Amino acid sequence: MSPRKKSSSKKAKQQEDEILIPDKLYFRIGEVADLCRLPAYVLRFWESEFPQLKPVKSSTGQRMYRKRDVESVLRIKQLLYDQGFTISGARQHLRAETKSDKSQAAIPFPKQPVPELQTIRQGLREILNLLSARRTG
Repeated sequence: MSPRKKSSSKKAKQQEDEILIPDKLYFRIGEVADLCRLPAYVLRFWESEFPQLKPVKSSTGQRMYRKRDVESVLRIKQLLYDQGFTISGARQHLRAETKSDKSQAAIPFPKQPVPELQTIRQGLREILNLLSARRTG
């Protein structure tokens, strides 16, 4: 493969990664298909495979995707097409991502007091002593 072709495929890949989702409340399935560069039947199939993907239906029965649904479609597409996951593997991966998002990360407190903190504490104690001496004096 010539370097020119390789860079053009890289450029196409970058453009695909940089899909800008318009600031709208709802998107019809055709709009989502165009945005995500997928056929509508793939989106309908993914709805049956991925519980995260649940567009609401309008009074006329038309699928109405929210922005988070479009983001989910793009994430699913990335897992399946770019990272090579199977549908079942992608489903498990998304489930694990959702769980890790819900569990709050622990605050990284140091196990042992850091010398700088001890110096700061000592300085604050001295200021407190000065202030309380002023108040009583």
